[in-house]
Amino acid sequence: MPPRSEPPGRSAPGSPARQAPPAGEQAWAEADRPQTVALGLAAAGAVALAAGALAHVSPDAGPGFTSWPWLAVLALAPVVAAIVAAGKRPALAGGIVLGLAALAPGRLVLDLQFAVNGPLAVRPELYLADRFVGGSAVGAGFWLLIAGHLLTAAAGVAAWRASRTGEEPERRRWRLLAPLLAVAASVGVLTAPVSATNGFLLARASFEGPWPALAGYLLLAAALPLAAALALAAPAERTARGALLGLAAGAFGVAVPPVLAGLLRDDLGVTWGPVLVLLMTAVIGALAFTRLTERPAQDEADLKIPGLFWWRLVTGLLGLATAVAAVIGSFAPQVAVTALNPGATAPVSAAAESPARWFLLVAAVVLAVAALGVLVPKTAPGARPLLGLLWAGIVLAGTAVLNTALTATQAGNLGGFGGTAAPAFTYDLGAGAAWTFAALVLAALTALAAAGTGVVEREDAGNAAEPDKNVLTPVVAGAVLAVAGFGLPVFTVPGYVAAGLWSDFDTPSWGLLTAAVAVVGAAALALRSRPKPAAALLTGAAVLTGLHAAELPLVGGTLGGASPSTGFWLALAAAVALLIAAALAAAGGRRGA
Repeated sequence: MPPRSEPPGRSAPGSPARQAPPAGEQAWAEADRPQTVALGLAAAGAVALAAGALAHVSPDAGPGFTSWPWLAVLALAPVVAAIVAAGKRPALAGGIVLGLAALAPGRLVLDLQFAVNGPLAVRPELYLADRFVGGSAVGAGFWLLIAGHLLTAAAGVAAWRASRTGEEPERRRWRLLAPLLAVAASVGVLTAPVSATNGFLLARASFEGPWPALAGYLLLAAALPLAAALALAAPAERTARGALLGLAAGAFGVAVPPVLAGLLRDDLGVTWGPVLVLLMTAVIGALAFTRLTERPAQDEADLKIPGLFWWRLVTGLLGLATAVAAVIGSFAPQVAVTALNPGATAPVSAAAESPARWFLLVAAVVLAVAALGVLVPKTAPGARPLLGLLWAGIVLAGTAVLNTALTATQAGNLGGFGGTAAPAFTYDLGAGAAWTFAALVLAALTALAAAGTGVVEREDAGNAAEPDKNVLTPVVAGAVLAVAGFGLPVFTVPGYVAAGLWSDFDTPSWGLLTAAVAVVGAAALALRSRPKPAAALLTGAAVLTGLHAAELPLVGGTLGGASPSTGFWLALAAAVALLIAAALAAAGGRRGA
């Protein structure tokens, strides 16, 4: 034992030197009590979740099948694994708790649907009515589930406080692949969890459901890629491994129950969304068993990040696939209308198209041009930032196209007007809606791939040039005008109410919000980028705002009698300001060359 006069961590003269423990183990030893608290909270949360599955969430309806053994295993197994690992690999145990806690807020908000309006919940593992229920009370199971999620979230906070260190995180393999897989899983989270022929279960996707379920699914979809990225940024490798495992276990807790419901009940079916979540998160969990930390560079040649060609190839191909899906979605019918006249032997079918289909077609062509530029080596450095913005144009136009299909299908089956002699109409999603949704999914993957390629390009280029600060004024002006332009209608038509950000929030508003966030993000990134990438980013932002202004002829022209509104002039002004900023950035790059 060293003398009292020696500082902590130093040995007395003549005593053998101690070998410093690994970073993750040292962090655990320095904060053993908070980490023990984290495991205790996680265990209590898992027990509460298992008990909540056994007790009914409502006295008015029970589970649709015997689900509590499966739900208990999904809740208890990862926590038991963390407790077992705590003896020899405490950092791994802390990471598992962190991964589980990342999805706890989304799962908590999702379960609030039982308290708001249980009959609208698509959760057959916990609630499936066998009769018409207008509203339902909550039972003990609901409160146990809420307590379990709160305890799991608190365990994550305690585990984070115990695992944090002052050390810099090491460069990790898969740091770009894991978030890409998580984004694909997020898409599956937002789809319908089951298909149903049961008249008491209205199976639908998250965007068609009530607000608590929508908010819960959105939180889960956002938490998956964010937690995957943060997991690979953990200072200790064992913490990173555990976080990936915990994240996969938490995702399994969300996706396995609907798959079981589809397999175990004849009136329910398995959909592709939960299966996609299981596949993607299983791969994320498998990455935890590989070597995460990259070997240190031995010479200057090793500092170059390999695979830039492959990153650009994947990004360009994803962009082209997105454009192709959008083109098919713009030409195929969005709504299939079926009319059955009284006394007729066969129904009469027709198709309806969206007035925003030409808008989607133009957005697809613009994206395809940028994607082709990424595939050409000479134009790839400039085209990649453009592609990193123009994917949002597909979301902007695609949500406007989908609004037609969703509005029509929400009307349901109409018995006709005028009595029994009137025809009955049914409205179903057409092939165009399916292809448009596929384009939105591919656009999200393209965005993440473009961001990953940008990271590789930035690290490969090093600090060759400093950012140009002379473009601050036009960049800020363009960003502010763009936000105002996306928030206000581009055109006015008598009797037509356009979706916006400040009022009349509807399905197209999500596209407007995505585009506005993309432009603001590009403006902020351009102020920290080298001149040439900054010019490309600002040009992409200008094209995106110009695409929004083009809604006047592309969408308003199909409606007839459209006149420009305030949003049109603001979008044009934003595009001009961003183009001026891009020109200034490019001129600064030539001066510095």
